[in-house]
Amino acid sequence: MSGEHAPEPPNWSCGSCGEEWPCATKRSRLLQEYGDRATLSVYLGSCLAAASEDLRTASVTSLQDRFIGWLPRGPRST
Repeated sequence: MSGEHAPEPPNWSCGSCGEEWPCATKRSRLLQEYGDRATLSVYLGSCLAAASEDLRTASVTSLQDRFIGWLPRGPRST
Protein backbone atom coordinates (compact mmCIF):
# COMPACT_ATOMS: atom_id res chain seq x y z
CA MET A 1 0.00 0.00 0.00
CA SER A 2 1.40 3.39 -0.97
CA GLY A 3 2.50 5.59 1.90
CA GLU A 4 2.74 2.70 4.35
CA HIS A 5 6.54 2.83 4.58
CA ALA A 6 6.81 -0.96 4.75
CA PRO A 7 10.15 -2.76 4.49
CA GLU A 8 11.17 -4.39 1.24
CA PRO A 9 13.46 -7.38 1.79
CA PRO A 10 16.08 -8.46 0.95
CA ASN A 11 17.76 -5.03 1.19
CA TRP A 12 15.31 -3.77 3.84
CA SER A 13 14.69 -0.43 2.21
CA CYS A 14 11.46 1.50 2.67
CA GLY A 15 8.93 0.74 -0.05
CA SER A 16 7.67 4.34 0.00
CA CYS A 17 10.75 6.57 0.25
CA GLY A 18 13.65 4.20 -0.48
CA GLU A 19 15.56 5.00 2.74
CA GLU A 20 16.86 2.29 5.03
CA TRP A 21 13.95 0.77 6.92
CA PRO A 22 12.73 1.82 9.39
CA CYS A 23 12.88 5.27 7.82
CA ALA A 24 12.20 8.44 9.82
CA THR A 25 8.52 8.45 8.84
CA LYS A 26 8.04 4.81 9.87
CA ARG A 27 9.89 5.37 13.15
CA SER A 28 7.50 8.16 14.03
CA ARG A 29 4.51 6.02 13.07
CA LEU A 30 5.77 3.03 15.04
CA LEU A 31 6.10 5.16 18.17
CA GLN A 32 2.47 6.22 17.72
CA GLU A 33 1.17 2.75 16.83
CA TYR A 34 2.75 0.88 19.73
CA GLY A 35 1.64 1.84 23.20
CA ASP A 36 4.81 0.84 24.99
CA ARG A 37 8.48 0.51 24.25
CA ALA A 38 8.63 -3.16 25.30
CA THR A 39 6.10 -4.31 22.70
CA LEU A 40 7.72 -2.19 20.00
CA SER A 41 11.13 -3.60 20.95
CA VAL A 42 9.85 -7.16 20.49
CA TYR A 43 8.48 -6.29 17.05
CA LEU A 44 11.67 -4.54 15.96
CA GLY A 45 13.76 -7.37 17.38
CA SER A 46 11.93 -9.81 15.11
CA CYS A 47 12.55 -7.47 12.17
CA LEU A 48 16.23 -7.28 13.15
CA ALA A 49 16.46 -11.08 13.19
CA ALA A 50 14.87 -11.36 9.75
CA ALA A 51 17.01 -8.56 8.32
CA SER A 52 20.21 -10.10 9.68
CA GLU A 53 19.50 -13.16 7.52
CA ASP A 54 19.22 -10.98 4.41
CA LEU A 55 21.94 -8.45 5.27
CA ARG A 56 24.71 -10.88 6.21
CA THR A 57 27.50 -8.49 5.24
CA ALA A 58 26.25 -5.71 7.54
CA SER A 59 27.81 -5.44 10.97
CA VAL A 60 25.73 -6.53 13.96
CA THR A 61 26.23 -3.13 15.58
CA SER A 62 24.98 -1.22 12.54
CA LEU A 63 21.88 -3.42 12.33
CA GLN A 64 21.18 -3.03 16.04
CA ASP A 65 21.52 0.75 15.74
CA ARG A 66 19.29 0.80 12.68
CA PHE A 67 16.48 -1.36 14.07
CA ILE A 68 16.44 -0.71 17.81
CA GLY A 69 19.08 1.87 18.64
CA TRP A 70 16.77 4.78 17.84
CA LEU A 71 14.13 3.84 20.40
CA PRO A 72 13.71 6.44 23.13
CA ARG A 73 14.95 5.29 26.49
CA GLY A 74 12.69 5.55 29.48
CA PRO A 75 13.87 6.54 32.92
CA ARG A 76 15.72 3.79 34.74
CA SER A 77 14.03 2.48 37.83
CA THR A 78 16.15 2.54 40.95
